[in-house]
Amino acid sequence: MPERRLSAREFLALVTDDTTFTELPYPARESKPDGPLAWQGYDASRARAADRTGESESVVCGTATVEGTRAVLIAFEFGFLGGSLGERTGDRLESAYTHAREHRLPVVPLVATGGSRMQEGMIALTQLQRVARQSVLTREAGLPQIAVLRDPTTGGGWATLGAGADVILALPGAQVGFAGSRVRPPDADPTAYTAEAQVAAGAADAVVRQEELKETLGRWLRLLTTPWAGQAPVPAALGASGPPATGRDALGASDRSAAAAAREDARGALSARGTAADPPVTAGEAAQDSGPAQHSAADPPEAAHDAPSAPHTAPAPPVTAQETAHPAQPGQLTPVSLPATGWEAVQRARSPQRPRAERYLDVYFTHRVAISGDRCGGVDAGMLCGFGERAGRAVAYAAQDGTATRPAGYRTAARLIRLAGRLGVPVLTLVDTPGAANDAEAEREGAGAAIADLFGAVAGARTPLTTLLIGEGGSGGALALAAPGNTWATPDSYFSVIAPESAAAILKRPPGETEATADQLRVRPQDLAELGVIRTTWPG
Repeated sequence: MPERRLSAREFLALVTDDTTFTELPYPARESKPDGPLAWQGYDASRARAADRTGESESVVCGTATVEGTRAVLIAFEFGFLGGSLGERTGDRLESAYTHAREHRLPVVPLVATGGSRMQEGMIALTQLQRVARQSVLTREAGLPQIAVLRDPTTGGGWATLGAGADVILALPGAQVGFAGSRVRPPDADPTAYTAEAQVAAGAADAVVRQEELKETLGRWLRLLTTPWAGQAPVPAALGASGPPATGRDALGASDRSAAAAAREDARGALSARGTAADPPVTAGEAAQDSGPAQHSAADPPEAAHDAPSAPHTAPAPPVTAQETAHPAQPGQLTPVSLPATGWEAVQRARSPQRPRAERYLDVYFTHRVAISGDRCGGVDAGMLCGFGERAGRAVAYAAQDGTATRPAGYRTAARLIRLAGRLGVPVLTLVDTPGAANDAEAEREGAGAAIADLFGAVAGARTPLTTLLIGEGGSGGALALAAPGNTWATPDSYFSVIAPESAAAILKRPPGETEATADQLRVRPQDLAELGVIRTTWPG
C-alpha cells in the first residue's frame, strides 16, 4: 500500500532543500460562470477544493534546489478535484516549462492526478496537447525531465507528464496506469496498474521509497546536468581478479576535490547546449590541452565517431587532466597477455572467471544510477544502462553482461544513447554477448527492428561514443553496440562474424575443425587490430 498521500506543498518540502522553493507566477484567466461548458456546480466545486487545500488550482509550480541542483518543480495537488488537468492547469504548466527553458533548468513533475477534468470537457482534454508540446520543446532544448509518480498517476497526466519524461521514478505501491480505477474492466488485474508493474514492463525506471527520494532525485539531477567533457576515457582492461580498488575506493584527495567542484557547478542553471560553451571545468579538468576533440549536442552525427580506425601500433588515447583526476587502473594489455590462437581467444572470453560488465562499471564509476526498460513493454536484465559519476562528471553507459541480448535490451540501449545525446553526455558501451537472442519469442518481440534501432542510434549519435570489447563479440548482436572507429578490446575478448562452432556447422566441417575455423575467422584482439576493426592500447 502507498504511504499517506502528501499535499503538493508537503511533497515539495520533502524533496527540496530547505527554504529554496519559490513559487512561479502564472497567467490570470477569466472564466465563464461554471467554466467553458457551463457545468452546473463547477464553480462551487472549485471553491470547496480551494477551501479544503488552500490552493487555487491543481498544480503548484516553482523553482528550488534538490541536493544542490536547481530545477523547476511541478507538484500536483490531488486534493484539488483529484489533481485533474483543466484550462488553468494548462496555463500554469506551460508557464513553468517556459521558465525552465528560459533559465536552462531541468523539469521535475511530481505527478498525482486522475487525468483530465470532465467538467471542462474537450477543453480540458486538449490541455494534454499543450503539455506534450512543452515537453517536446524542453527536450529539444537539451534539458532533462525527471518525473516522480505519486499515488495515483492515471489518465492523461500519466500519458504526458509521467510517461513522457526522460527518467521515471515511482513511489512504492502507487497506482499508475492510463486507465483509472473506475474505468477499467471489472475483471482487470489490479496489480497491473501499479508502480511495480510499470517498472517490470519497462514503462518506468525504478521504484524509490519516499524517504530515499530526495537523495535519489538529487543524484539524477546532478548527473544529467554535469556531463564529462569530450569522449569518455577507455576503461583499463581487468584481469581475472581485477585491480584492488573500485572507482569510489580509488579516488584520492584530489579526486574528491574535483568531484566536489563538479557538484558545486551543478548548483546553478544548466549551461546551454549546442552552440554554448562547454560545462564549467573542475579542478581535475583545468589543464585539458591534449585530450580528444570536444563535441556538442549540435555536432553532426559523424562527429561522434570521427576518430579513424587505428592499426595495431596505434598509441593510447592522450591522457587529460580530467582523466588524471581518476587514473586508469592496472591491467593495460601487453603482447604476452594476448591469446595465441583464435580458439584460445574464444575460451578466454567465455571463461566464468573473466570480469563482467558489473565489475568494469564498479571500477570505472564512483557511483551510478540505472535506467530500465524500453518503454515498449520490455526489460532485459542483461543490458545494463544508466549514468555514472567519474571524477565528479557524468558518463552514460550501456553494457552487455555476457548473455544473449533481448530485443528490449537493444531498445533500452538506443533510448540511453539518444537521451545522452540530447543532454550532451558522452557514452561508454561495453560489448559482451554471444549474440542476439534467437528464440521464437525474440522474433515475436521484434529482434530485427530492435537491432536496427540501435545501429541507427549509434550511427546518428550526437555525443561521443567509446566502446570496450570485454568478452564475447558475437556477430551483429554485438556490433550494434560498438562505436565505429572508437572500439577498443581487452585480451580476454574476441569479435567474430559468427561463432566458430556455427561457422564450422555451416561449412559442413566436423566438430574437430572448430578450433581451426576460429583461427581462419581471425577473431583475436590482435587480429582485429591488424584488420583495422578495433583500436589498441598495447605496444608492439
